[in-house]
Amino acid sequence: MVHRKIAVIGIGQFGESIAKNLSKKGAEVLAIDKLQENIERVSDDVSLAVAIDATDKKALLSQNILEFDAVVVAIGESFEQRLLCVALLLDLGVKRIIARCGGKSQRIILEKLGVKELWSPEEEVGAIVAERLLNPSVMSYLQLPDDYRIVEMLTPKKVVGRSIQDLNFRDRYKLSLVTIKKEENVTVNNMVTSVYHVVGVPGTDYVINSTDRLLLFGKNKDIDRFIEINE
Repeated sequence: MVHRKIAVIGIGQFGESIAKNLSKKGAEVLAIDKLQENIERVSDDVSLAVAIDATDKKALLSQNILEFDAVVVAIGESFEQRLLCVALLLDLGVKRIIARCGGKSQRIILEKLGVKELWSPEEEVGAIVAERLLNPSVMSYLQLPDDYRIVEMLTPKKVVGRSIQDLNFRDRYKLSLVTIKKEENVTVNNMVTSVYHVVGVPGTDYVINSTDRLLLFGKNKDIDRFIEINE
């Protein structure tokens, strides 16, 4: 894996999560926030955490910001501060900027500035919650272009006890079974908990269990149809 240096500016709920997960994956992470209490929360989990004003050019340059492969601007409470920070990073010539946006108007403004990588955690979380309310069996999903997606879902009742060959996902449902996650009970601190492990590429004789989770790829309408038929 290529070693990456990434700065995360704005250590709120989402910024903290991004910084910690990047560190877990082996990246060298610089966490930046103007509040000392936020910095103290992540200081043990990242390479370096500093309390500075990210709209101050000298402060950013003091952290060698131009040496980083990417800078994530996760400032959430003030769009003005986020905008000033992004404009400064663009002016400095930072290699790659990923910025948080909250809604269509903010997206338009940031795109006009020249930011190509934008993400909206509120919209993404809202979409996932809506999906879970409409389809409780869908645990998570990845929306792809052209109305395709990959979903992780609980095994529908009518699928339990049937083999992959019998189900014939591709011809019967126009879906591809990516893999299966199998439940395993483990004991941690004298407490039994469930963890899921990827089976890999299951054979056609694999019989699906009620506790299995299916990872399926296909059109949205075909996934919805599969759920409706087999619930």
